[in-house]
Amino acid sequence: MKKQGHPEYHVTNVRCGCGNEFTTRSTVQELKIDICNACHPFYTGKLKFVDTTGRIEKFKNKFSAGNYASLQKAKKKKPTKA
Repeated sequence: MKKQGHPEYHVTNVRCGCGNEFTTRSTVQELKIDICNACHPFYTGKLKFVDTTGRIEKFKNKFSAGNYASLQKAKKKKPTKA
């Protein structure tokens, strides 16, 4: 293997938002992540919505009124008698 073409490989400390910490190997020395295997709903079996920006509420509010323009069917015009 050539020395110039490959990045350095480090032992990496990974920190999750839930407080879980573990080590792995990567090209960066420290990683900060939002979700890990200790807090992800798939691994924990607990249903939890991960919605930090309010996208789910924004979607519900947008479509709850029922008058969103793209959902409205175009009304057919009645033929006029001449």
